[in-house]
Amino acid sequence: MAFGVFIHRFDSIYDDTPAERYQFPAQYLSRAQACLGDWIIYYEPRKVRDTRGYFAVAKIEQIVPDPTAPGMYLALVEPGSYLDFAMPVPFADADGQIIERGVLNEAGRISGRAQAAVRSLSPADFNRIVSAGLEDISPLLPRTGDVGVPTAVQEERAPFIFDEARERVATLVSRVVRDRVFRRIVLRAYDERCAVTGLKLINGGGRAEVEAAHIRPVEANGPDIISNGMALSGTAHWMFDRGLIGFDDDMRILVSRQVNDPDSVRSIINPSECAILPAHLASRPHPEFVRWHREHRFKQ
Repeated sequence: MAFGVFIHRFDSIYDDTPAERYQFPAQYLSRAQACLGDWIIYYEPRKVRDTRGYFAVAKIEQIVPDPTAPGMYLALVEPGSYLDFAMPVPFADADGQIIERGVLNEAGRISGRAQAAVRSLSPADFNRIVSAGLEDISPLLPRTGDVGVPTAVQEERAPFIFDEARERVATLVSRVVRDRVFRRIVLRAYDERCAVTGLKLINGGGRAEVEAAHIRPVEANGPDIISNGMALSGTAHWMFDRGLIGFDDDMRILVSRQVNDPDSVRSIINPSECAILPAHLASRPHPEFVRWHREHRFKQ
């Protein structure tokens, strides 16, 4: 088993759904198979406008031929393993230092290996990228309490690089850490504003009075991906989880007929009667998750 990098772009021509599957041609099969049962990091190329750089991690559970596309394969992601980074990591830092050292040649220049859509990743590079991706110098803390989990590892020590990378993997599966990262990325995408009410409230402690809601919940195999999240006020979140409000395919807000006081519910919905969504298309709710909520949670 080995760590790897999978290149994915938001406007990909491939049948990719990062939290579920990654499609690739046969030429990358041996490299992808080396990552089977281990973790990979998703990377969006620098030439993509508003690139996210290294933006997420996931664990590869299976690799199978794509039944719909001859000569293509699918790397299937282990359910619940995908996690967007709290802070996307650029290919190079402000000083021009390349974070993925494995793409450099002996002269210290970027080699052709950086163009490979699927490539191996050293434990040192994996640890460095994931540490930077989970680190958040200005976290949006929950309204009450503090999980108190450190988000960065100590300075690398050469003899223990592999062990440190495996310790980082343990962090990636921690529900406490994943909830904190998910809250950060969702609230940042929605500018700390409730998608239903339109309110952006900050309490006296400087904390946002809004919550990060999973559209398809974790207990129903909902992934920790930004397109499965929405920023909702406490009341809107409670109603959403209980199926009293939902969304149609155009993200218009639906109010269940089972609501005992529909006029009061409608009075807190923003005037557009549609969800207030992030500007970046990749951050908006995926129709598949919205449909799941409507079919399995919303009380028609």
